[in-house]
Amino acid sequence: MDDALIAAARRAQARAHAPYSRFKVGAALEADDGRVFAGANVENASYGLTNCAERVAVGAAVVAGARRFTRIVVVTDADPPAAPCGACRQVLAEFGAGLVVEAVGPAGRRRWTLAELLPDAFGSRDLSGSAGAPVRRSDEP
Repeated sequence: MDDALIAAARRAQARAHAPYSRFKVGAALEADDGRVFAGANVENASYGLTNCAERVAVGAAVVAGARRFTRIVVVTDADPPAAPCGACRQVLAEFGAGLVVEAVGPAGRRRWTLAELLPDAFGSRDLSGSAGAPVRRSDEP
């Protein structure tokens, strides 16, 4: 069963810039209002400067004003399908641990919540303000 979010991630994967690893990744992030933001990995000869597909999708969403997300699909050619890396998990955690993460590969799918992939994520509650109170983002309840 293929859906629009998976199709968007596959289109992004086809546009990935992965000349070094040849590991092309596409991601599609769904906002709570139904908008979809796609991203592809963009490698750099200095590997540390590579941008992952998930973080590219988050950046596109933030630029468009989206801050609440329901699901992200990550498409790779790995079997079993590859989950987001640790850095991407942390970036996604900024927007909520309830996010559904789905990895799709040639032979199947895997599905988690972000909280399952990154239990006890570092977040705004871990930062202290000048009065010792947690710093709150403007979009936090």
